[in-house]
Amino acid sequence: MFNAYQEGVIILLCVNIIAVLGMSVLTGFTRLFSFGNAGFMSIGAYCASILTVELKLPFIPAILVASAFAGLVAYLLGSLTLRLKGDYFLITCLGFGEGVRVLFNYTQDLTGGAGGYPGIPNYTSMPFAVVCAILAFFIAWRFIHSKYGRNLTSIRENELAAEAVGINVIRFKKMSFVFSAVYAGWAGALYAHYLMYITPAMFNLNKSCELITTTVIGGLGSLTGSVMGAALVTLLPEIFRFLSGYRMLIYGIAVVLIILLKPDGLYGYREFSITRVIRWFKNLGKGSKKNKKEEVAQ
Repeated sequence: MFNAYQEGVIILLCVNIIAVLGMSVLTGFTRLFSFGNAGFMSIGAYCASILTVELKLPFIPAILVASAFAGLVAYLLGSLTLRLKGDYFLITCLGFGEGVRVLFNYTQDLTGGAGGYPGIPNYTSMPFAVVCAILAFFIAWRFIHSKYGRNLTSIRENELAAEAVGINVIRFKKMSFVFSAVYAGWAGALYAHYLMYITPAMFNLNKSCELITTTVIGGLGSLTGSVMGAALVTLLPEIFRFLSGYRMLIYGIAVVLIILLKPDGLYGYREFSITRVIRWFKNLGKGSKKNKKEEVAQ
């Protein structure tokens, strides 16, 4: 049904959806900006690869362990940094992401260093990646629409008011930070077992910026928007691939236009709803009937 190239694009899309969903919970629903999620993604990628290659652990348990380890690192980092405000937290996460990359560069015996980690088995198939993306969306949806997600939204809207009504702000910020790290580790594990070869340079600052940009383009406070943003950022460069050297320029222009014309993103602060779509078609039908009546009257 799909050729190898199309399957590869779908797998990358699913990986990006998982990573961006985690970023959306952190940034879109808690308003915490982090430039360190590529570091968590690399932790998941290297941890899962070492487990499957060196310890011969099955793929699914390796994903679970790698994701949990990324979440544990986020918990420890969040315990130290989440009391920082604004740019200080962002800069700390940026330093963490770059620190992890440098660490993997110099751990030659464990990670292969700058030369990369080869020989990773190709376990990430297209059906498995699609199932993972659907499961990730379902878990994120249930989390955001639970009492925990509502508390995160309260913190986003007014942190002082949330604290005044008894919400433990630091605890819930830490929860969203760990959630985003677990999703980043999950995405990294899938990514590594699709490419079969990883290097620290794949998870640099540019990757963290890409995750934040995708979240903003899709729309803050919207899981549906995050999926739309991931689809746009993943597929747009592929659509313009025939333009060779100009495709990244066109991709950049398209991103800027979206930000200028839709400041809230493609689907900011709302979710896809079948009821809303049906209502839109009904209003469209009523509008066309009204126009016909006006034309007859004239």
